[in-house]
Amino acid sequence: MAFTRENFIAFLESASALMNENKQYLIDLDSALGDGDLGLTMTSGFTEAVAFAKGSSETDLGKLAAQTGMAMSKKVPSTMGTLVASGFMGAGKAVKGKSELSDEEAAAFFTAFTDGVCNRGKAAVGDRTIVDALKPGSDAFAAAVKEGKSLHDAASIACDSAQKGSESTKDLIGKFGRAVYYGDKVLGVVDQGSVVGALIYKAMAQTL
Repeated sequence: MAFTRENFIAFLESASALMNENKQYLIDLDSALGDGDLGLTMTSGFTEAVAFAKGSSETDLGKLAAQTGMAMSKKVPSTMGTLVASGFMGAGKAVKGKSELSDEEAAAFFTAFTDGVCNRGKAAVGDRTIVDALKPGSDAFAAAVKEGKSLHDAASIACDSAQKGSESTKDLIGKFGRAVYYGDKVLGVVDQGSVVGALIYKAMAQTL
């Protein structure tokens, strides 16, 4: 099964729907430990991403992903908006020139998405950020593809890993943003950014 332009757009649509479904949850989490705009940022950002990708005639998946990221960054220039947009731009660079992706290239796409976020935010696993969901997700996806699993099965495994990564943030002290201010008061509460990361992988699993 190749990962096509249609798959990419379906992934964005699924992510947009999930962000909308979880909008209030993200707002509530972010209101308690952040500035409260995360739900609005992600719903607006992914709505823009869908509109841009569907309206584009670009057939190069790499260029389309990068351009989608740029459109998102202009629409929602907040911290999380910039991080997710950087993920799309990084993923796009990794598969530039491809109109469809093999299983291995799809894995490289999502690995590069994680790398794009990490490079922009300078965070690593254990820092209580979106990376705590993205990194386990992309690593699990790449490993499953390497083992010869189908994209469907690999996406399901990646989704589970991203969710577990998000849940693990309940035991972590924040090193970035307002989480630093709250100190150990964040313990027992999932990081709001990691929830976004888990939802991105849920969208990917729903699509593939």
